[in-house]
Amino acid sequence: MTSDSAERRIKDRYPASCLKVQLRERGFFGRGKQPTPVTCLDLNRYGMAVLCPRPVEPGARLFMDFDGKYISESRVCARVVECQPYQAGYRVSVQFSYCLDKKGYSRTVDNALSRIEGFYNRFAS
Repeated sequence: MTSDSAERRIKDRYPASCLKVQLRERGFFGRGKQPTPVTCLDLNRYGMAVLCPRPVEPGARLFMDFDGKYISESRVCARVVECQPYQAGYRVSVQFSYCLDKKGYSRTVDNALSRIEGFYNRFAS
């Protein structure tokens, strides 16, 4: 993690390695490619970092699915900010699309991600 990305963050991120996450690159006409299971390194309601077995281009648009205890959320739109070699794969930094512009804002997604963040925030304290 570079200090630049840490300084860019609006809010602290919380470790959430037990959250099951799949990412799928959005293809043309809204179609998604095959989902890739990834390991969540940390998250907050604005973005997350995942350990991915393959590189994903910065700027790539994603659909993300989350599954954990008391949590299930599908097709959350996101954008890749950064991708760097990390451990046995790639650290992919992702920003959720709902908070990037007012037109794309979704109260439903905001509430769901806030619940997820709150759940893992309790364990980080």
